[in-house]
Amino acid sequence: MELPAANDNVNLSAYRPNLPLSVLNGKASSGGFVESDYYQSYSDGSSVASRASGALTGYETLDAPPHYDFYANTQAWGRRRRFRPSLIQLHGNPVDDSQPPMYEEMNAGQTGDTSEEDEEEPKEPPAEPTRFGWVQGVMIRCMLNIWGVILYLRLSWITAQAGIGLTWVIILVSSMITGITGLSTSAIATNGKVKGGGTYFLISRSLGPELGGSIGLIFAFANAVAVAMHTVGFAETVVDLMREHGAVMVDRTNDIRIIGIITVTCLLGLSMAGMAWESKAQILFFFVIMVSFASYIVGTIIPPSLEKQAKGFFSYKAAIFATNFVPNWRGPEGTFFGMFSIFFPSATGILAGANISGDLRNPAVAIPRGTLMAIFWTTFSYLVIVATVGSCVVRDASGSLNDTLASSTPMESCVGLSCQYGWDFSECINNKTCTYGLSNYYQTLSMVSAFAPLITAGIFGATLSSALACLVSAPKVFQCLCKDHLYPLIGFFGKGYGKNQEPLRAYLLTYIIASCFIIIAELNAIAPIISNFYLCSYSLINFSCFHASITNSPGWRPSFRFYNKWLSLLCAVICVVIMFLLTWWAALIAIGVVIFFLGYTLYKKPDVNWGSSVQASSYNLALNQCVGLNLVEDHVKNYRPQCLVLTGPPSSRPALLDLVNCFTKNLSLMMCGNVVTTGSSPSVLEKASSNRHVSWLNQRKIRSFYRGVVASDFRCGVNMLLQGAGLGRIKPNVLLMGFKKDWRSDSTLAANNYIEILHDAFDLQYGVCVLRMKEGLDVSNPPQSHVNQGFDGGPENSDITSPASLVRTSTTSSITVELEPQPTTVFQKKQGKRTIDVYWLSDDGGLTLLLPYLLTRRKRWARCKVRVFVGGEINKKDEQKEEVLSLIKKFRLGFQDVEVLPDIYENPQPVNVQHFESMIGRFRLDPNPKQDSDSDSDPPRQQEAPWMITPQDLERNMAKSLRQIRLNEVLQDYSRDAALIVITMPVGRRGVCPNSLYLAWLDILSRDLRPPVLMVRGNQESVLTFYCQ
Repeated sequence: MELPAANDNVNLSAYRPNLPLSVLNGKASSGGFVESDYYQSYSDGSSVASRASGALTGYETLDAPPHYDFYANTQAWGRRRRFRPSLIQLHGNPVDDSQPPMYEEMNAGQTGDTSEEDEEEPKEPPAEPTRFGWVQGVMIRCMLNIWGVILYLRLSWITAQAGIGLTWVIILVSSMITGITGLSTSAIATNGKVKGGGTYFLISRSLGPELGGSIGLIFAFANAVAVAMHTVGFAETVVDLMREHGAVMVDRTNDIRIIGIITVTCLLGLSMAGMAWESKAQILFFFVIMVSFASYIVGTIIPPSLEKQAKGFFSYKAAIFATNFVPNWRGPEGTFFGMFSIFFPSATGILAGANISGDLRNPAVAIPRGTLMAIFWTTFSYLVIVATVGSCVVRDASGSLNDTLASSTPMESCVGLSCQYGWDFSECINNKTCTYGLSNYYQTLSMVSAFAPLITAGIFGATLSSALACLVSAPKVFQCLCKDHLYPLIGFFGKGYGKNQEPLRAYLLTYIIASCFIIIAELNAIAPIISNFYLCSYSLINFSCFHASITNSPGWRPSFRFYNKWLSLLCAVICVVIMFLLTWWAALIAIGVVIFFLGYTLYKKPDVNWGSSVQASSYNLALNQCVGLNLVEDHVKNYRPQCLVLTGPPSSRPALLDLVNCFTKNLSLMMCGNVVTTGSSPSVLEKASSNRHVSWLNQRKIRSFYRGVVASDFRCGVNMLLQGAGLGRIKPNVLLMGFKKDWRSDSTLAANNYIEILHDAFDLQYGVCVLRMKEGLDVSNPPQSHVNQGFDGGPENSDITSPASLVRTSTTSSITVELEPQPTTVFQKKQGKRTIDVYWLSDDGGLTLLLPYLLTRRKRWARCKVRVFVGGEINKKDEQKEEVLSLIKKFRLGFQDVEVLPDIYENPQPVNVQHFESMIGRFRLDPNPKQDSDSDSDPPRQQEAPWMITPQDLERNMAKSLRQIRLNEVLQDYSRDAALIVITMPVGRRGVCPNSLYLAWLDILSRDLRPPVLMVRGNQESVLTFYCQ
């Protein structure tokens, strides 16, 4: 049809498909497909289905343009959420009554009447929780957590030991580590929407719950103990000030405990008051520290007084800078790594902003910008303080005003740089009794400052701000961990209160932990563990960034591009090295804790799926290994029985699965095949590909794949599985199925197709195994419409679906599956000291021997004795036994019991022969049919029914028929009490042996036997070898 031109003024709605009146009026029809019902779910009310008039303009169709709602997991207040139509709804037949599957983000309420929901909807929007920007929420918080007492009390001493040059190197190396970690954190934080949980959230969603959970626990604990550390640092400073003024409550230790408990209680109240109050307190602390810095800088410029000169301060001097630029190591800690281990903890704290990610207005912007700016400014402040204090203060001074350089003292006898400025500290330098100077006086910054109390205020601000930041970080991280339910007994602490969902219970737990360590008041032993926990977190963050980058997952698309995966890996390794350089035993403890919780999570396998890089790496590894197998030719030494098991729904034939699992678990491929033959409607497709089948297998702890196909008939579906299952060289080579015990009462076509499947498998070079059990295999009750009709008595026309097959979809994108029960089968029990009887009657390549050997490697079969039966002549019985036993020994199978059966060649009993003849009577062609003109139908012809048995067929296969009858008698005599019978399955020649006769052979061979019977036939290629190459 030729379309009109755009300027022909033709109404385009004329080319729109005509809609029924019920659609135009917005009413639902009595049945069938109603487009308006679907369209209303995907629009915001402006669709054609929501209009009362019949005027239609433009191309208004079910197709929807891209929209934010289609990808979001949450709904904006005040408007109805849109939903993307499914593919079935777009291309399905409108007259199909079957309900198309909805997307996971849809719930049941959105497809029905929403009037009740509208009535219950609140009139006003919910209160907006407090959210912070990148300056107040991240940068200031990180800077306060990085600055600490080391800045005020130890940085000048480190400068005296390492010199200005090496101290700069220590600062820059530390900042390089934290900077690269900041870049890695920024990359991870911008790869998707970040929620609360901070470090734990970033690591767990990147590396998975195994490493994320362990880091979440130790990081939350480290922050809780860090609260005690910083609080004790504050309490010690207060106690020292009190002692200077003669104020003592009990003694020094108890005074620290009392002041520490009071301080942490006040901080707890401030934290529980809400993030807004906590943030205001942090700003106050930041202002105090800035004032203390200003006081220090002004103090370096002001000309020094005599008291300050006596303590070694001479303002900016080039000679002092040059002397202090080189190191002057003193004491046992006087090494580069000794100074590095003391300084590095002062560079940590870069995750303080990320730890409150749930309280940030835009974490993807705030975390990178705030963290990197905090690292830059704190590094700059460290470098400036080192340069200024190293340019103004000498290393040694006595502090005595009487040590001025007398005019009579010769310059040659004066020791030290202070001689150039009129001071003689030679006596204390020679005696090593100097109490002032960079190397001896920890309060050098306070001495240099213009107003010393401001430095004390700065120490208070640094310690309290760090304690407050840790007191907020620990509960936030722990709350997110509790909500994920990775570990037992901690979910109680995950409850949130108020508009900000404050973790009050986690706050109290953190308070109790901090109070316990404050009461101990000896944190010198625990401090290295905390530093190592922080370093362990940094290492894993960097490794997370590297791992996510190296997997080349399409989902790794961080908006922050200024990172390098190899730098991240290098930094991760450096962090581990530094852990051992700081304190090796603390590093071992940290790594041991991580490994312990890692092992627990791997053992429990929590039901979470976060799309981690570990999953992407597993896919890459599996894909590369599969492709690599194509480069290696198959070898008989590496043969593994890779089994395609025709189970139907796996839950319907558990015994078949349990037996196959015994010789494929942790060894080779197992794939469950299900053929659905009841049409191709969406509900049928769902039955074939439902996740509930895989969930059932996982619940039963069976390591197997599942593949469901929809086909016009059962044989066609099995052919699809035989030819299409597998990947590369990892594909099935053995077909396992149950015996069709109802073949005589079922339709002749079904019985014929069953045998044709065996022939198809042989044509495709498959080995074939058929399992028969006296009680049957199919346990499904009531039977389901997608039970394979090809074996074990599955009904042909049954459309009953059990309630257990229903799948409910929730609004949280998680599928809730009601699984079928887990019945116990004989193959799950320990077999004890019974026997596995192997009837190796024909050589099929060795598969008949290999399967019993694999069974005996399992614990439940290990005590079973394997007996091998072979046919032979009575006068050569001993020779043939030795020959077979020698062959089995060369195969190293460990079978010692071999028995030759000459009586298998005897004639069977007449009663059993008569039973066999009655068994095939329905399928025999009458050689002289009676011609009855009144009959409505002619007797079947073999050309029209090739499964029928002619007298010639019966005569031609008489020897084989009698042998199967006789073999059943032998089995009854020798293997009545065996745990399992494995017997070589006969092969019926195509075109020579009718399918019904072949099926009768299998039936008569395995009938009326108490033990399970596994009939095995390999593909006539060797699966055993006694050669080493």
